[in-house]
Amino acid sequence: MRMRLIRIAVASVNSTVGAVRSNVDRAVRVARAAADNLATIVVLNEQLIAGYSPEDLVHWRAFVDAQWTELERFAKETADLAPAFAIGLTVARGSHVYNAAAMVHKGAILGVVPKEKLPTYNVFYESRVFARGCAGLSDEVHDGVPFGDLVFDFDVASIGLEICEDLWSPDGPMRRRSYAGAEVIVNLSASPYRLGVNATRREMIATRAADNQCVLAYANLVGGNDGLIFDGGGFVAQNGRLALEAPRYREGFTAVTLDLDRTRRLRNEATTWRDDQQAFESTAPRIRRVFARNPTENRERLTYPLPTNRSFFLPAEAPASPPRTAFCEDLLDALALGLGDYFEKTGAFKTIGVALSGGRDSLLCLILARRWIASRYGALGAAGEKAKAHEILRAFFMPSRYSSSATRAAAEQAAKDLDTPFAIVSIDDAFEPELARVATMLQPGETLGLMGAQNAQARIRALRMWTWANSAHGLFLQTSNMSEKSVGYTTIGGDMEGALSVIANVPKTVVNYLLDYLFETTRMTGIELTLKKPASAELADNQEDEKELMPFPVLDACFALYAGEKMSPTEVCDVLRLMFPEYERSLIDGWSTRFARLFTQSIYKWVQTPLSLHVGNLDLDRERALQLPVVQRTEWG
Repeated sequence: MRMRLIRIAVASVNSTVGAVRSNVDRAVRVARAAADNLATIVVLNEQLIAGYSPEDLVHWRAFVDAQWTELERFAKETADLAPAFAIGLTVARGSHVYNAAAMVHKGAILGVVPKEKLPTYNVFYESRVFARGCAGLSDEVHDGVPFGDLVFDFDVASIGLEICEDLWSPDGPMRRRSYAGAEVIVNLSASPYRLGVNATRREMIATRAADNQCVLAYANLVGGNDGLIFDGGGFVAQNGRLALEAPRYREGFTAVTLDLDRTRRLRNEATTWRDDQQAFESTAPRIRRVFARNPTENRERLTYPLPTNRSFFLPAEAPASPPRTAFCEDLLDALALGLGDYFEKTGAFKTIGVALSGGRDSLLCLILARRWIASRYGALGAAGEKAKAHEILRAFFMPSRYSSSATRAAAEQAAKDLDTPFAIVSIDDAFEPELARVATMLQPGETLGLMGAQNAQARIRALRMWTWANSAHGLFLQTSNMSEKSVGYTTIGGDMEGALSVIANVPKTVVNYLLDYLFETTRMTGIELTLKKPASAELADNQEDEKELMPFPVLDACFALYAGEKMSPTEVCDVLRLMFPEYERSLIDGWSTRFARLFTQSIYKWVQTPLSLHVGNLDLDRERALQLPVVQRTEWG
């Protein structure tokens, strides 16, 4: 008997919300490349045609209808290709719209499967706009296309479709469809990047494939849309054994060949699974089967998947990055991708501008912009890439009387290191007249305080950056970090200004960690000069951020415990005493109490910040993640 070899391609396509025609054009290119690679099944992304997340756009029925038109075009333009394609889109059924996956083969739309688990937590709002699929659902859409709880029977395999969150629940549709006969489950995903999430995905996918004694193929969206960053990549696991891990942060596909006879044999050998399947079969809702009329092709050219080291018993040699390298490179890649895709996809910008202060935060933002240029234009060669950096990037140093020569030197050197045009524009000529004019606004007994004088400097800089942005079609980057943002160590109308907040969800300790790593790996002089000086806003004489606030490791611990673990100020204090025994108890008590007060009083500030990139499960973004009332007190703590 001939082995049942099958080649599965997991594809990541960088789609843009609303760009339904362009998104399908990209999908067709990837589909053709995967077919040339002898793929039997190609797994594309969740909401590929719409772009993710479409949010309230799905209330425009013309937007939904256009996706079906483009699905039909995708089917037509891939009709000459051998593989079956699973592709994501929004589908209307009666008055409802669904986040759905369509199976396409040989020019035909074989059926549509709606998502069942609709996340409404953290950055997700799917229950707001989408209806749910359910067990046993059987209907038709668009003049006879099967819709609902489906299994697709091809000549080589039975295939089940599911979407993203369906995988994250052990009680998702995968078990039901596996028991109904699907040997291959494909998951179309748009899973945003979060620190450490890829390891979680890897473990979960292997576990689900083992639990359901199936082949599980997972393909993730790549690219940035608004503040969400999708890191792409994908996995294929066969009955618990990982067979493929696709590279991330790039558009394209990766494929692996498997022997489905192995899955069938393991199902028969696993008596517990077999017993559970038989029990399910006697009581479960009926799952509709859709039979593909056309055979799959190219399979006769597939070869048995051999172990890379020619041993079925020894582990394959796999170079592993040190944890520090993996952490830093992953986060840097994600932030650069989010920044670059926002710059390109918005369509409003020609340049990227940074108010380069000579400090850590603005330097990291400029490095991230330059990193994106390297990934986007690296194929042009060193000279071409450098020319692109010079064309796109702009850095401005806007000193006042409080700015040191050390920060000026650090900013100038960093711009030189990063191939960035650099301008020095003093704000002193505007600072004194501004204070004088504000003084005329004060009533008797009111005085222009130190805080007002400091914030005026930041606001003058922001005004100039906005005027430059209007004149140069510039993306003005907001450079404040999460730690300072959480306690209001920012200026409304000043350093909180910008069109995109790049590191607003990156704690200061992580900013420092990344810069230390970047200096060790690049030996960039601008980084060295920046790190030599204590972090300072330089809005007053001898100002240092940690002296005005608290040590950043303590501040970040307060934030993680209070905002992340939802501890009371008293509980935060108890943990800090254990975590930082080198500090006196009175200092710890004061810092924890001060953090809770500043955090609560600063919510009104951070809800006004620009769109920010999301890189963790705990973000300061009232519209997406940490939804807190602006007006509140902490009397309960």
